[in-house]
Amino acid sequence: QLQLVESGGGLVQPGGSLTLSCAASGSIFSIDAMGWYRQAPGKQRELVARIISGGSSNYADSVKGRFTISRDNAKNTVYLQMNSLKPEDTAIYYCNADIRTTIFGRKNYWGQGTQVTVSS
Repeated sequence: QLQLVESGGGLVQPGGSLTLSCAASGSIFSIDAMGWYRQAPGKQRELVARIISGGSSNYADSVKGRFTISRDNAKNTVYLQMNSLKPEDTAIYYCNADIRTTIFGRKNYWGQGTQVTVSS
């Protein structure tokens, strides 16, 4: 069964750092784009950062210069390095990936989410 498993969330003080990881497991032929979304209480889920298999990435304006997305294709893993965290970064962070189980089929998958809380 194909799944995305996130780790690395937690409680951090403003100005601190956290690194999130998301590993894809199962019958995987290839992974196209991988990314991170977040959803704060009472708000819609929003894109944080996304990276394609060739390495190009894009970020939400609110995290540019503070967050860095990267991936290890050999490990089917995507990372989100979060620096200079602010209280408004508090949210549940979800991993997302476009995965091919065969050369013909591509589906979109979500992780279960990991809580990030920025508070003093």
